[in-house]
Amino acid sequence: MTGDIARIDGSTGGGRTFRYFDFMMAAFVTILLLSNVIGAGKVAVVNLPGIGPWPFGAGVLFFPVSYVLGDVLTEVYGYAHARRCIWAGFAAMLFLAFMSWVVVALPPAADWGNQAAYEAVFGQVPRIVFASIAAFWAGEFVNSFVLAKMKIWTQGRMLWTRTIGSTVFGEGVDSALFYPLAFLGATGWTTELVITVALTQWGIKTLWEAVLTPVTYGIVGFLKRREGVDVFDTDTDFSPFRIGAKGR
Repeated sequence: MTGDIARIDGSTGGGRTFRYFDFMMAAFVTILLLSNVIGAGKVAVVNLPGIGPWPFGAGVLFFPVSYVLGDVLTEVYGYAHARRCIWAGFAAMLFLAFMSWVVVALPPAADWGNQAAYEAVFGQVPRIVFASIAAFWAGEFVNSFVLAKMKIWTQGRMLWTRTIGSTVFGEGVDSALFYPLAFLGATGWTTELVITVALTQWGIKTLWEAVLTPVTYGIVGFLKRREGVDVFDTDTDFSPFRIGAKGR
């Protein structure tokens, strides 16, 4: 169905089979894995006019995109479908963490001299892994819940208010959990530094959401027209502890 958008109350999607949902789930999980593999371990630097070198975690380039995709999933397909994607991402992150530990722990061949470099890139501190997974899980569910509720309150108008508003809450929960769980009490991390970094990352991630608003509008508009639905979570069971894509 193209150009004929039907309002669906509840997260079942009216029993429809969606054409692009699987692609969106794949993109969501891919971004999560990228942010944890090639972004989380590197501290980059950018020269800011009048300030000078400013260090930042490279993962900030990837991870906020998962919130954009989470917003799109909830806006187009409803909370229950977004919940399914969050659990898929959660499982993928657990598997990534486990396999990274297994591969790093395997004894290297005697003539292979890259073990130290491999450990530096893929070796993961259990505390940070736990913090990352817990913060992602809680933050994404808060993000999806807030957006679904705001969509009802705004009657589907002013998409930007709920994409940015839900990110403020979702990324706020994510940062508030991750940095204390990962670094509070760790060597070199004072309480003040943990709070400062958490607030800085929260602000940057929220700003990313605002900057990407035109992209979000484009993706949401395309998917709603192609799928032919606009889901409102008026009768949805918002418990995060469900896997199915049905709202009740």
